[in-house]
Amino acid sequence: MPWLINRVLATCLLALAGQAGASADEARLLAAMRKAYPATAFERASRTPVPGLYALWMGENVAFVSPRNARYMVFGRLVDLQSMQDVSTGAGRPAQDGGPQAARVRTKPIPRPGALPLGDAITLVRGAGRRKLVVFTDPSCGFCRQLDRELRQLDDVTIYHFLLPFQGEALPLAIWCATDRQTAYAQALAGTLALPATAPTCPHPLERNLALAARLQVQGTPTLLFEDGQMVSGALQATDIAARLASRTLSPTASIDPSRRQHVPPPQP
Repeated sequence: MPWLINRVLATCLLALAGQAGASADEARLLAAMRKAYPATAFERASRTPVPGLYALWMGENVAFVSPRNARYMVFGRLVDLQSMQDVSTGAGRPAQDGGPQAARVRTKPIPRPGALPLGDAITLVRGAGRRKLVVFTDPSCGFCRQLDRELRQLDDVTIYHFLLPFQGEALPLAIWCATDRQTAYAQALAGTLALPATAPTCPHPLERNLALAARLQVQGTPTLLFEDGQMVSGALQATDIAARLASRTLSPTASIDPSRRQHVPPPQP
């Protein structure tokens, strides 16, 4: 019987050693990310069911990274397609019907455009501007530029652009600190805005915009917020946007192309 006791003890020790090793790996990854990106508030790291893939938590947002190349992150949900469980949080929540498509539309209550700090946005009025639309955008994002071309086809709408420096602050700062922000924004989205030799300095809302995006769980750009509280991610076509502005009963999954959305890139040092 002693051999059985020894065997059980050995098994327990191996299990504890494995847990300790996992905890050490997570601690090392967390320390490395905090050192590399001190401006980003990484709260914790945890292993995922995918070998070599870790979850990094920043408030309510989660990103997935490999310690072998932490330059790149993937934002979104991690779903076990066999069990259809959302394992992003480790809570084993059932994945929403519709798979990745369903993640594009928020269904929980969120603020209406008028409840947001609109002074922190660049406001563009088209026509009478009676309809309201909020866009969370990164001027360095290719899909945001694609969306901007669609937005310019709309009429009778006021658009509030909240700048998110997901791919660096240089371009957003150049826009916000410009004498004419609307013109600078249009030039930036067209790819013709020349950056100044030295980074401009002016009071800006970029940190507040990031905090707002985190609170609303905006995980990619572009993300649109409509007057009825519906939030949709992706470069929608002008006809889709116009229909959503005109009707509050439109099916939330109508005409969304999942490929027309850019995930949040790695935080900048």
